[in-house]
Amino acid sequence: MTTPAAPTPEPKAEPVQPAAPGTPRTARSWLRDHSELGVSILLLALGVLVLTDALTMNVDITQRGPVGPKTVPVVVGIGLLIVAALLAVDVLRGGRGQAETGEDVDLGEPADWRTVLLLSGVFLGSAVLIEPLGFPAAGALLFWGAAYALGSRRVDRDPLIAAVLSLAAYALFDKLLGVPLPGGPLMGVL
Repeated sequence: MTTPAAPTPEPKAEPVQPAAPGTPRTARSWLRDHSELGVSILLLALGVLVLTDALTMNVDITQRGPVGPKTVPVVVGIGLLIVAALLAVDVLRGGRGQAETGEDVDLGEPADWRTVLLLSGVFLGSAVLIEPLGFPAAGALLFWGAAYALGSRRVDRDPLIAAVLSLAAYALFDKLLGVPLPGGPLMGVL
């Protein structure tokens, strides 16, 4: 009869020693650890821009009620500054945002640059064509081009839907809300 061998003791894990106090950390590693400060700086700059623009706005003295045209931009600018400060404090105290989990996005896949370039081209093209063609025609091209860039290939249905959406948006903004949009040569016919 053999006796079971005694279990071998597991080696003890060595504790990780922090860097010596005199060891300098590189600026690059500090910035990598605190990269979310970039968002805080962006929010700070945006808040300063909004507040500067709001406070230098020329407004008629006659205003009805306590809320004038400067109120909302000032509140938004102050809110941006507060959020920037709170985010910076959180990051400097060691807070970190959660990593992107991407519910239905495969983060290992490269970006679809073809779609991005098509959408950019359609957007810039509609911006250039809005003055000579008018909003209804340029808007229809924008809606149809965006649908095509995002994968729809229904040439029997998409142009019709784009035209209806564009005309509805034109009627809503130009006729009902009083926001002047260029009608173009087609609006003279209709």
